[in-house]
Amino acid sequence: MGYTLSEIAAHVGGELFGDPEYPISSLGSLDHAGAEQLSFLSNPKFASKLTLCNAGAVLLRNPTDAENVRNAIVVRNPYLAYAQVTVLFKHQEEGWANRIHPTAVIHETARVSSTALIGPNVTVGAYSVIGANCYLGPGSVVGEHVCLGGDSRLAGNVTIYDHVEIGERCILHSGSIIGADGFGFAPHDGQWNKIHQLGGVIIGDDVEIGANTTVDCGAIENTVIGSGVKIDNLVQIAHNVVIGDNSAIAGCVGVAGSTIIGENCTIAGGAGLAGHITLVDNVHVTAMSLVTRSIDTPGSYSSGTALDSTPKWRKSAARLRRIESMAAQISKLEKQVNTLLTKG
Repeated sequence: MGYTLSEIAAHVGGELFGDPEYPISSLGSLDHAGAEQLSFLSNPKFASKLTLCNAGAVLLRNPTDAENVRNAIVVRNPYLAYAQVTVLFKHQEEGWANRIHPTAVIHETARVSSTALIGPNVTVGAYSVIGANCYLGPGSVVGEHVCLGGDSRLAGNVTIYDHVEIGERCILHSGSIIGADGFGFAPHDGQWNKIHQLGGVIIGDDVEIGANTTVDCGAIENTVIGSGVKIDNLVQIAHNVVIGDNSAIAGCVGVAGSTIIGENCTIAGGAGLAGHITLVDNVHVTAMSLVTRSIDTPGSYSSGTALDSTPKWRKSAARLRRIESMAAQISKLEKQVNTLLTKG
């Protein structure tokens, strides 16, 4: 499948510099794109690469840069335009002879839209609803009393437990598990007694959840993921967590139970959030940070020590262990200096 530059320019609302009938068959990077590929330049510091770029066309912000490439489409936000173009070149599911594969097992009480595409070895449990134009990839499991909104897509081997609501246009990647039990145990006489998790999971519209990410069900009330939320691979969302609309969470983040994350927040890779805390809207946590208390003021927050050579890091760590005694010494010296200044 390919498109002409005029079609692509119309799709992104850009101004075309060059041949409107020039064919584009795929996308490529500035360094490696070929004559039938479209690339983009979003960061001006890489503008020098344009003179060596072999792409058939480039998405640009600055019209003067169009002189350095074969063809160009000028837009206000090249990165956003690139995202919009990826929709055109997205791999489409080819389907099967029937919209429901013969190996799929669908409970007689489930309601599946006639426009849904159900892959091999899929199971759909009792009283579940699969919306229009949904795609359920091979080996996916949908439990009982699940609602999957229209135009949503489950990649292969996604597991949806019982009592989960998923909105429209959501994407769940392979290995993601939604609605497993949260980590709840009551200690007694040296043993752990399981607390059965009775809540569900509610996911809004336009949510994307990465591969091998887990979202646990609530203990009593629901775990809630707001609309427009993007969650990367290998993220753990514990029971009763609430994530506000349009927040983004990068890979390997762990969010402990009953934590509330506001709207438009970003949590960078490898960060950890303790349980029962609240982050207000527009909080940005940098990579590998540990958040142990609530944050009530928008802004960027970091924790941990900076990378250094191992010998220097060990010296710094040793000093950190002495920080209390050092603080006491400084306080004592301050008092002595103030006394001397007063006498002087």
